[in-house]
Amino acid sequence: MRKLIFAAVMLLVTTMSFAQPKVGDTAAEISLKGMNGKQVNLTSFRGKVVLVDFWASWCKPCRKSFPQLKSVYDAYKRKGFEVYSVSVDMDPADWKAAASSEKLNWVLVNDTSGDVAVKWDVNYIPNSFLLDKNGKIVAINPSHEELKRLLGAML
Repeated sequence: MRKLIFAAVMLLVTTMSFAQPKVGDTAAEISLKGMNGKQVNLTSFRGKVVLVDFWASWCKPCRKSFPQLKSVYDAYKRKGFEVYSVSVDMDPADWKAAASSEKLNWVLVNDTSGDVAVKWDVNYIPNSFLLDKNGKIVAINPSHEELKRLLGAML
């Protein structure tokens, strides 16, 4: 019985410690290597509105969404919008090839270990979080139309 109670408590603690962030939460730090091999910290973009976008090279819905996201990015990047794109590809070569093929021109990082996806409780992709200039989550998985509306109001 003690073992069962212990197991239940451990499961609850583990689940609670990796609960997906919610609107109003301050985004947890992410520090991953970018295309040039240097660490890129999410908090270095404070002062900008940031879309944290989880994706993978093999994810067709992710890649299908890029043209619309590029259009939004191009319209708002000069106003203080940034995309912090987190690939969950285990092989950096796959991530780099996909980013190159898609001609992605925003911040690209790779979570080869999956630790960040676990920390953010990302159970599916695509999955995205819109952060305000202070790093607070204002929307989760906004549509492109909702993203444009929110950016129009925030920038």
